[in-house]
Amino acid sequence: MEAESLKVSLDRLREEPFASVLCYPKPSRGELEKRVKELGKLGVSVLEFCGEKQVSNLKVLGKGCVGIVVKAYRGDEAIALKIRRVDADRATMLHEAEMIKIANSINVGPRLLGVSKNFLLMQFVEGLLLPEWLEKCLSKTRLKMVLRDVLEQCWRLDNAGLDHGELSHAPKHIIIHSQGKPFIVDFETASINRRPSNVTSIAQFLFISGTVAKKIALKIGERDKEAVIKALRRYKVDGSRQNFESLLSVFSL
Repeated sequence: MEAESLKVSLDRLREEPFASVLCYPKPSRGELEKRVKELGKLGVSVLEFCGEKQVSNLKVLGKGCVGIVVKAYRGDEAIALKIRRVDADRATMLHEAEMIKIANSINVGPRLLGVSKNFLLMQFVEGLLLPEWLEKCLSKTRLKMVLRDVLEQCWRLDNAGLDHGELSHAPKHIIIHSQGKPFIVDFETASINRRPSNVTSIAQFLFISGTVAKKIALKIGERDKEAVIKALRRYKVDGSRQNFESLLSVFSL
């Protein structure tokens, strides 16, 4: 059942409780005015408060240490809008935008649509987070296709030298689109300055330990953990395509 949503124009964002989302956790009049104007320059006309999380008694798509994610509109186009928290540990959203650009160049992540000091505009992905999708997925073949696609995307990230940084525990970082395509999201801690470990991190999450790994094992069968760990060690030493293919083989994907 879809949660009720509330659409609000830019002018109304100056009112509470909307102002407290735009300038979370505490708005000031000056910052609020700057942010409303900033949104206008980006072409954003409406914010839609919907989703599973709550901020100031309003529904949102996501809430993290850096930002609040809400659904928004540029004209008729639905987008995902990430709003920088006023107490975030970074001054702008530019680093995350650069990381998404690199990911997009290898067909990973939601498309970057725009960026400013306090906002990130991205493709809105209509779908379910992986754990929720997993509960509803009844097809073993479809599940294997999605898992292979996620691993393939992680290999492309490794090959590009971009480390996502949060895939060893990723219940909120993979959205399965309503048409079945997985999207890796949230590149706020991503880096090109450390050794990438996307494949090994996601393999840990999907196949080795934790609730999601247990549920996947129930649906597609247990994998030989010793063989998996050996294949992961080989891949960690040399992340070649050949070693990646061997890993897929061990996973029977």
